[in-house]
Amino acid sequence: MKITPETIASLKFDDKGLIPAVVQDVKTGTVLMVAYMNREALEKTLSEGRTWFYSRSRQTLWAKGETSGHIQQVAGIFYDCDGDTLLVQVHQTGAACHEGTFSCFTRPLLVKEDAVSPDWALLSWLEELVKQRKETLPPDSYTTYLFTKGIDKILKKVGEETTEVVIAAKGGKREEIIYETADLLYHLLVLLREKEIDLQDIWRELARRHKEK
Repeated sequence: MKITPETIASLKFDDKGLIPAVVQDVKTGTVLMVAYMNREALEKTLSEGRTWFYSRSRQTLWAKGETSGHIQQVAGIFYDCDGDTLLVQVHQTGAACHEGTFSCFTRPLLVKEDAVSPDWALLSWLEELVKQRKETLPPDSYTTYLFTKGIDKILKKVGEETTEVVIAAKGGKREEIIYETADLLYHLLVLLREKEIDLQDIWRELARRHKEK
């Protein structure tokens, strides 16, 4: 990643040498967290391609995911019209929040009827979890069991869960439809990972279809 010294110099760091950085998941658009960078943290982020921040409480630099493994690979960095705030778009590994949620913004203050809950980002978090399971194959994991058994077993489960959704929908019981659909979504994520297809590929196809209309 290259950036001129003049660009960094044009940014407006506060009197403590800090600038707020809004971190956004590039796949879903979900705002993950807000942290602060000083000049050194920004330069390390640019040079290494992963996020570094400055801790105001500990007064030291820290790399996101250095202890949890939930690193953020940088996809792009933008600054606003005033030059005093950064938008950092990342590929998030695992949960961004120390509480274990994909996004730090999970506590509603005002939610109107047309508001979109951040909980939908759970799908991306689950995708990442399935990916990690495939890479590490931890014992006593149902996901590990599916990947170990292979594509035929995975396809069988997708077929079974699809049938369960149809049966639940035919019966008309809302709770059963929700429950069975959750099972189906999970097994679809396993299937997609087995075939090395990302949710982002699905989003792109949906966006392409929408643009054609």
